[in-house]
Amino acid sequence: MRIDIITCLPQLLESPFSDSILKRAQDKKIVEVVVHNLRAYSLDKHKSTDDYAFGGGAGMVMTIEPIHRCISFLKNERPYDEVIYMSPDGELLTQALANQLSLKKNLILLCGHYKGVDERVREHLITREISIGDYVLSGGELAAAVLSDAMIRLLPGVLNDESSALSDSFQDGLVAPPVYTRPAEFNGWKVPDVLLSGHEAKINEWRHQESVKRTEARRPKLL
Repeated sequence: MRIDIITCLPQLLESPFSDSILKRAQDKKIVEVVVHNLRAYSLDKHKSTDDYAFGGGAGMVMTIEPIHRCISFLKNERPYDEVIYMSPDGELLTQALANQLSLKKNLILLCGHYKGVDERVREHLITREISIGDYVLSGGELAAAVLSDAMIRLLPGVLNDESSALSDSFQDGLVAPPVYTRPAEFNGWKVPDVLLSGHEAKINEWRHQESVKRTEARRPKLL
């Protein structure tokens, strides 16, 4: 898998991809993440990527020319399955969507800024818009990192135990059950006896019941 991220602030993406699971996935050549500085595709002397909005109003708007230039350059290099704009009003990111996108080969993620991008970008250059929640961030970089993380951890070979991702919250339409580790008792607080029983069928039944109870309490709309 290859993920190309277009941003006017590439330094914001250095940390998320330089540690832990995402770094190991790149080191193993399972995924290639390439960050593109949008300012490199601006032709004016100030390398600007934004301008005032037609009609007035507060806030700047990202201009279409450097975005079009960058996307065109990338598309000349290889075909892309999706060109995704990270937008507050886009399709809400879910586990099912992350599963679907993890099967793609090449993706472009465009990070917005200011008041967003010129609408013609969304009309003519973008194939999909995705939001990580009903709130507004300063830019799309954190959202792009979240989406990338959600996809990359699903790729075969990324996690040491590939079954781990299959037992995550939302994979079966439920949130995950409680989990415990050593010691079996701390401060008088005990791990449920069934988890210490070694009885796999009873443990699985307990976990399913707890998932249902937790989903009813925390995410009832999932049921």
